[in-house]
Amino acid sequence: VLDWGGLAEEAAALEVNTFAIPDSMEFRHAIAFTNSYHTSYAALCWPNMLRLAEGETLLVHGAAGGVGIAAVEIGKILGARVIATAGSAEKLAAAREHGADHAIDYREADFREEVLALTDGRGADVIYDPVGGEVFEQSLRCIAFEGRIMPVGFAGGAIQQIPANILLVKTVSVVGMNFGTYVGWSPNDIRYEMEDRLRAGMDRLFAWFEEGRLKPRVDMTFPLEGFKDAMAAVLSRRAIGRVALVMEE
Repeated sequence: VLDWGGLAEEAAALEVNTFAIPDSMEFRHAIAFTNSYHTSYAALCWPNMLRLAEGETLLVHGAAGGVGIAAVEIGKILGARVIATAGSAEKLAAAREHGADHAIDYREADFREEVLALTDGRGADVIYDPVGGEVFEQSLRCIAFEGRIMPVGFAGGAIQQIPANILLVKTVSVVGMNFGTYVGWSPNDIRYEMEDRLRAGMDRLFAWFEEGRLKPRVDMTFPLEGFKDAMAAVLSRRAIGRVALVMEE
C-alpha cells in the first residue's frame, strides 16, 4: 500500500504497509485486497463498524464495483442474506456470480420498494453505500428498525445528506469510515497503531481466498503506459470489479 507513486515499475514502500501474498495469488488479483477487500472487511467486521451478523440482511449498492463485489462476497461468508443493486444487466449478473441472493437494477425499479418486498416490509439490517446522494437517502427508507448504514464513498457524484428525523424514528445508526486513515492516507497517520489489526484482517482475507471463498475480479487490464485509459475506465464506471495496470512479464 503506497501513499503515492504507485504508477511506476519500481516503488519504495514502508514495511508496515507491505503484505506477502499467497503463492496461488496473481499480482493483478492482489490489488483488490489492500483496498477493496480490506475496506469492505473493516466495514462489515471491525468493532464499532457495521458488525454484520449471521442471518441479517445486507444491502450492497454499487455491487459490481471493487468494494461492492468484496462486500457481497464477505457478506455471504458471514452468513448474511445479500441484496445487491447495480445499473446494468451485466453488472447484476456479476453481483449474482459473486454470491448475491437478489439483484436489483436501480435504473428500472424502485430499489426501496424491492427491498421492502424482499424483507416482508422489515427492511435491510445493514446497508453498505459507496454511491451516495439520492441512493443514501432512499436507503434510509428501506432500512430495518435499529439498522446500520455506512457511506463508503460518493461514486454517484453527490454527497449524502442525512435526515435526522428518520434516524430518530427508526433508531438507525450511521457509521462513517475512512479506511485510508488506517493505512496512513491522512494527516492523522495511525498506520503503526493499527498494524496488528490490519495484518490480522489481511491474513483472514488471504485465508478465505485460498479456500476459494473470495474471487477477486479484474475486469480490465492496461499496460503501464495506458494509465490514462485505465483511469478513464474507472471514472466512467464501465469496469466491473477492479482495473489493473500490468507490467511486462
